[in-house]
Order: sequence, then structure tokens, then C-alpha cells
Amino acid sequence: MDAYPVVAEVSSFLGTPADELDASLGAEKRAALRTAVGELNAKAATGDPAAFYGQQLLLSRLYGLSMQLPEGPSAEGSLALQEVLRLLEQATVAAEDAMLEPGILDAAPAEPAAFLSWLKKSARAHRVYKHPYYREFIRDRATADDLRNYVMQESVVDGRFDDLLALMQVGTGGAAKLEIAGNFWDEMGNGEPAEVHTHLFNQIFRVFDISAEEMERSLTANALLSGNLAVLLCRYRHLYAEAVGFLGMTEWLAPDRFVQVVHAWERLGLPDVGIVYHKLHITIDSRHAAGWFHNVVVPAAESERMRRAIARGTLWRLNSSARYLDERMPDPAVH
Repeated sequence: MDAYPVVAEVSSFLGTPADELDASLGAEKRAALRTAVGELNAKAATGDPAAFYGQQLLLSRLYGLSMQLPEGPSAEGSLALQEVLRLLEQATVAAEDAMLEPGILDAAPAEPAAFLSWLKKSARAHRVYKHPYYREFIRDRATADDLRNYVMQESVVDGRFDDLLALMQVGTGGAAKLEIAGNFWDEMGNGEPAEVHTHLFNQIFRVFDISAEEMERSLTANALLSGNLAVLLCRYRHLYAEAVGFLGMTEWLAPDRFVQVVHAWERLGLPDVGIVYHKLHITIDSRHAAGWFHNVVVPAAESERMRRAIARGTLWRLNSSARYLDERMPDPAVH
């Protein structure tokens, strides 16, 4: 962040009431902010790791305005910050689209059942499928400290999956809305407070004594990106179909991954209370993925526009997850 002071500057605005903030930022200052964020995005697009980290950290903090209840004054709704947010979102979308294989969205079959088979086949052929980070490192080699770092990175998606579902179901109807609602109710522990999945996930933080401050400091740029993509797709109605692909693939991949996490947890003899979430999701996410594909993906796939967008969101998830897991792989000389 020292290399890109706009990250700290915009972050310092987040606790100022929106109207007060906008009144204090004149046209010249807002233009300067847009220029600085544009430069940050341009550097991130060249592969500059500090710029990419700053870009995704700032985007995550701005999303926090609408994803968390504030403890004091909040800049949520600020017009100046909305300009910054849109620049960060546009750059993030452009980067993910640039990583799509040319022509791949045109290759999807039109018939809904065939389209679903194509999605699954594409996932199975992707290098992220059964990634060695889970199948080799986490399962057999990870230490307790490795698992501690792992759960912090995973918190950006797993730790708020209920809120993502709540966001994306707005405006839906029929079988799709019921499927999303059913998933949400499962996330809510079917009405049992002690079984709410975010509560269960948070038990891992208690096992490892992880604070919110440490968690943000520990997140990598690619972990932040994973969380930001999920929020981006779920909060905007015009990206609903991309969210269908992104979250559907997230749930489909989770059971095999979580089997390896449970194996590592038990191998290390860690407290049982911390692994309840992962054990539960091995079976629940298998059921959720099947229902999601049947009740959300297949009906939507009647539309060419929806098919293309679902495929886009699916590939964003596969590609971003692959980059995230690649960086998580340890140096062989260390382990």
C-alpha cells in the first residue's frame, strides 16, 4: 500500500458519513482520486503484485460498507466512493474476461442438459479440478499453522456464503428462487442458531485464535479477489447468471476439497468443534450442487444470453480458484 497511497487514502474515508464526505470532496479532488485509482488498475493489469493487492484490498474494503453492519458512521452511499468502486469493478471484470480462452463461451452447446454436461466436463478438464493443494498438500503434509492460514484465506467466501445467497436471490422466482432459498435455509441451520453455518465456520477462528484484524492482514490478493468476485456477481442483478455459474461451481467443487481438509484436521488431532462446518458441507454441498444444476442452471440454460453468462461465471470461478490454489502450494524446499 505504501507504493499506492490512494488505497490508504480512500480507506480513511470509510468512517465518514456519505453526505459529509461528498461535501468535503470537490470536483478536483474526485478527479484526482479517479486518476489515482485508474493508475492503480493500470499497474495491476501489467502484473504488478503490489498494485493487484492494493486494488483488491480496496475493493474488499469498499464492499465491506454494504456487506457488514457498521459500528459507527459509514460512507455507504457516497457518490465519490461509488466512482472509485466502479473503476475497481470494471478493472476486475476486464482482467477475468482477459483470462478466458478465446472462443470458449461460443463453444457451449445450446440444449440445456448438454450445456450442463459441458460445464461439468470443462471443470473436470480444468487444472483446478482435484488440485494438488488439496489432494496432496492439505491432506498429507499440512501443519496446524498451514491449516490456520488456509481457513483465513477461505473466510472471504465460506465465511459469508449465507449473505451471498441472500443477495443473489433478489428478483428471482419459481424453482430457482426455491432452490436458492432452500440452500439459504440450510446455511441458517434450518432455524437452529447453534447450527447456523457461519457460526460453525467461526468456530475454526476460535480454535486458532484468529482476530478480524489478523485475518485482513493475512489475506493474499488472490484470496481477496475470490471474495470480491463473489460479492460483485451476487450484488448486481445484471450479473445474476454469472453468479449462478460461480456459486454453483463453488458448491460442486467443495465436497472433494473438504474431504481432504477433514482428513488433515483429524491427522493433526485438532479440536473436533473446529471441523464441524467442513464435515457438514461434504454431504450438504453435494446435494446443493445437484439441486442447483437441476433447478437453477438447466431452466436458465434455455436462454442463449443466460447460457453464455453462466459459463462466464463458471470459468471465472475455475480460473480464479486455480490461481489462488497455485499460490497456496508451498515451496518444496520448505515442506
